[in-house]
Amino acid sequence: MSTIQNTSHVEAPVRLSPISYVVLGVIGLRGPSTPYQLKQAVERSVRYFWPFPHSQLYGEPERLAGAGLLDQEVEEGGRRRRVYSLTSSGQQALENWLKTPPGEVFEMRDMAVLQLVFSEFASTAELVKLAEDQVRLYQERLAVYQTIIEYNEGREWAARRMAPLDLGVRMATACLEFWSDIAANPPPGREPSLSR
Repeated sequence: MSTIQNTSHVEAPVRLSPISYVVLGVIGLRGPSTPYQLKQAVERSVRYFWPFPHSQLYGEPERLAGAGLLDQEVEEGGRRRRVYSLTSSGQQALENWLKTPPGEVFEMRDMAVLQLVFSEFASTAELVKLAEDQVRLYQERLAVYQTIIEYNEGREWAARRMAPLDLGVRMATACLEFWSDIAANPPPGREPSLSR
């Protein structure tokens, strides 16, 4: 990387969203990062419990730099990549956010559960197929989680950032058991008819 020009400047206070905190937190954990590096880090971590369009990782750092929460350095030559690092104001914003519990519980948005709600309009065979597909998907997700666990084994310094993975494993295991039960013993119901 060439010698870099710092283009950060402080503007009016900015409203911070969950994506703002993702950006501040990931940069705080991994150090100076390009938006592409942020995307890669999020792909391996946060996306499993906080999905969002990754395109936001390209605009949000610049916005946060404009608010003085990140420093922005631009390569003078080459691709002129932008590299962002956490400022003391950015770290303070992150710390303040962490002091305030969200005051809400987990919100579930699951298309398969939504389909289950309306499964009276599906045949038992279609319901079983839905459940079996979910079983397969949760088995695959648990295999990914296991790979992450094995990769991070012995990394005591990462224990706190790995704690959500334990929740992910427990939730995926519960969902796997739930859908396995639905596949093995579909709830009784009338077969759909055109007369409804």
